[in-house]
Amino acid sequence: MPVRSAFAHDAVLDMEPDADLTGPGGAVTLALCGAFDHAPPCPVAPHYTGAERRDGAVAVRVLFATEAGREAEVRARIDEALAAGFCDGPDGTHTRWTFRSSAPSVVTETERAHAQRLIDT
Repeated sequence: MPVRSAFAHDAVLDMEPDADLTGPGGAVTLALCGAFDHAPPCPVAPHYTGAERRDGAVAVRVLFATEAGREAEVRARIDEALAAGFCDGPDGTHTRWTFRSSAPSVVTETERAHAQRLIDT
């Protein structure tokens, strides 16, 4: 069985002040899972996406677990999903944003337990 490791990926988006912050996470879920609702585990990479408004932009952080050989593929899927600039949620909510940037990051000490749960999924 392939061994998974945990990774982190950060992105910065521009969103309207009243835009739904769950939209970018939905786009990432569709890119990595193919659907909002699916049986576990996530088919490409178990993941968690958080978004928060910071300094006039939206900071998006994705924690994910995958085999080292698939890391670049997962990061590319995340970037493609966010660069698309929109997500139609399962409840019909249409959220738009403008992609500014993204970069690989490291899993922080405070994220280690969550990252381990993703690895174990």
